[in-house]
Amino acid sequence: MNRCGLLTTSKEPVPLKGIEVELEVKDHVATVVSTLHYENKEDKAIEAVFVFPLPGDAAVCHFSAKVGQTEIVAEVKEKQEAREEYDDALSSGQQAFLLEESDQSPDIFSLSVGSLPPGESASVRLEYVTELALQADDALRFCLPAVLNPRYQPQGSEGGAVQLTSVPASQVPYSLSFSARVSSPRQVSRVESNCSLEPLQYLNVEQSQAAVKLAAGHKFDRDVELLIYYKDAHQPAAVVEAGQASAEPGTLMGDAVVMLSVYPEFPQAVMSSLASSGEFVFLLDRSGSMACALNKNQQRETRISSARDTLLLLLKSLPMGCYFNIYSFGSSFEHIFPKSVEYSEKTMEEALKKVKEMQADLGGTEILQPLKHIYSQPCIPNHPRQVFVFTDGEVGNTKEVMSLVKKNSNSHRCFSFGIGEGASTALINGLAKEGGGHAQFIAGADRMQAKVMQSLQFALQPVVEDISVKWDLPKGVSVSVLSPPLTAIFQGQRSLIYAQLTGQSPEAADGCVSVKYRLAGHPYHNQLHFPLQPTKETGLTIHRLCARTLIRCLEAQETERSREQDETVKTQVVDLSVQSGVSSSFTAFIAVHKASKEAIQGPLLRRNVPVPSNCNLGAVMAMGVPCRSFGAPRRCMAYDNSADDVDAEQPEDLVRGSMGMKKGTQQQAAKSRGGVFHSLKKKFQGRGKERDVQRMRNSADTLPSASPPPVDPFLQLVSLQKASGSWELNPALAAALGKTSEEVEKMRPASANKNVWATILALVWLHGFKWDAEVEWKLLVRKAVSWLLAQKAPVTDCVVAGNTLLGCDVQKHILGL
Repeated sequence: MNRCGLLTTSKEPVPLKGIEVELEVKDHVATVVSTLHYENKEDKAIEAVFVFPLPGDAAVCHFSAKVGQTEIVAEVKEKQEAREEYDDALSSGQQAFLLEESDQSPDIFSLSVGSLPPGESASVRLEYVTELALQADDALRFCLPAVLNPRYQPQGSEGGAVQLTSVPASQVPYSLSFSARVSSPRQVSRVESNCSLEPLQYLNVEQSQAAVKLAAGHKFDRDVELLIYYKDAHQPAAVVEAGQASAEPGTLMGDAVVMLSVYPEFPQAVMSSLASSGEFVFLLDRSGSMACALNKNQQRETRISSARDTLLLLLKSLPMGCYFNIYSFGSSFEHIFPKSVEYSEKTMEEALKKVKEMQADLGGTEILQPLKHIYSQPCIPNHPRQVFVFTDGEVGNTKEVMSLVKKNSNSHRCFSFGIGEGASTALINGLAKEGGGHAQFIAGADRMQAKVMQSLQFALQPVVEDISVKWDLPKGVSVSVLSPPLTAIFQGQRSLIYAQLTGQSPEAADGCVSVKYRLAGHPYHNQLHFPLQPTKETGLTIHRLCARTLIRCLEAQETERSREQDETVKTQVVDLSVQSGVSSSFTAFIAVHKASKEAIQGPLLRRNVPVPSNCNLGAVMAMGVPCRSFGAPRRCMAYDNSADDVDAEQPEDLVRGSMGMKKGTQQQAAKSRGGVFHSLKKKFQGRGKERDVQRMRNSADTLPSASPPPVDPFLQLVSLQKASGSWELNPALAAALGKTSEEVEKMRPASANKNVWATILALVWLHGFKWDAEVEWKLLVRKAVSWLLAQKAPVTDCVVAGNTLLGCDVQKHILGL
């Protein structure tokens, strides 16, 4: 039997052979070039359709195909026009290539390679640019998406869906080669990854340029993450880029543009006094996919169990006097209290009791309704609302969710957490951006607790108010700010501002920008002077990022306007997308190989590439466009139009929706397809995930029961803390410390209050044994120290005795006492 390459479940070959990805990082901006190699080893012509993830904030700016020695560079056109040109080309026997962004989520793309004749090869090249996110430890994070989980499509919502078949990641035979080159004015100190890398190679004596490669044998079971560390701390900077010589002055591409990187530094006195007020609303995803393992190497720790542990830490770290509530959602949603309640020992314990019972048992991922319910609740005076969203990001109606968050951005801040491989970057980053908060991604060996507690510290920072940006430019130069207004600034976090500079300036002229704001009732401002002389090193990278920023702003407006206004906005987006060569939800890249004109006998075959499964949620999922690696198709579908080519479990009318073609001529098939993202019949939306969750449960019933994970003494100790910040002296505390009650009681100084002794023991243990997890316990320890100081009890003897008992050497001043 001829088994060439990867086979589908119905034993059909897949034409994808390999993916090459080249990353170039200049300071904090990345350019990514991905080349996909196809080969048709069948005896009939095929159409290959790939659906894959990209970063949600990427600006896709180039698409081309190479057939033999001929390179065909794609043009950006209005989406429906591009689809019709693609269909017409296939109908006339020409080869065509179509790249389009999903209507519902900007982090999903579809790539169609049409009419690949028997025995022929083709390579497709696409390029995008993006900024790298700054992490809490000053690393710059690049992520090459390698997982696209199925997106749940809520009942009645608009948007398309496609079918996919999944296989274990270990059975994906197409290869990935990945190389990166990093350059910066500063020294590159190191590059880390969640995947195996070859040793870092420095390219110059100053060590400001370096190269690294992904080690051979990468499995498509995780996103490829790089953390890039520079020697010196990040500083405010401005990059001016000259306009395109061939573009008309006064247009975005014809004028110079500037990218400002702002890193505010707040006074230490202000930052040391964290807020003791606020309304904290935690929104937890309890859909079926949250039952998946958080880490491939530790299967017993699931996404939901890690989220429960994180909620424990959050609840213990909240300040006395605040308000809180916990929502959870799936196909429906629940809340612990009818409305937010004041934080106390009673309410904390009631919430923790219910958190312990939470499982991934609520079906799909419908986040819109719980958000609406949260926003419908009246705000509590003098308690700013902070919403924390925990989800694996498998949402199909991303744009609806973003629109809702933006509409309510004046009443809250939103902090978002993407859990597990393949979390939607468009959703997670979008929630934080529109909600004026901060986004974090938790995957691989990351500890959710550490990243979430970092965000809680941001949430407890004093709110920055009245932010304004003032420009001071030479006469004859005007500025048009392209970025949305700054609504949130956090200590140590970067804010980016893009602007268009119109007019001419003297060669040696400088510009100045001032960011003014109020913090804790006092006015502050940061100022940055920069030369207007354009750099020659960036090409049109900054222009493309500017175009992407403006396109996203216009697309967001489109969801909030009337139908007539929508058409005006759409026209603006299409014009800007075509002018800049950057993709949008209203445009697509189209390339036609007009020299190829062979008559195709019968309909094109369309092959399904099995999706490397990340979560064992079943074989076929009828929801929004799952896929596998960047450029590595989750789907390469060849349509054979016979019933044997589609899973027997799929309903017939689902099969004959946009994804299944009735028998007929190629012309009829082409005219009926209208794009990968066209809708299936709505009555099937949202059903797939519940079905697959049930399959997962059924299959789990047949497995031997796993032993429960060992109890983490750190979490055991934290769980015993009272809302006030203190600990009680009891057998449970002794057990968490690894001692008997008798040993603990014997060492207690005679004059020491039992709870003071217990609290100091807990602090000594945390400092002595969990010093490397300080970010996780910092806030709850601060609360404990405040409680101890309020007792006005002598503590020196307790600290000495505690060190003796626990075998530590923690000084009193280290404890904050």
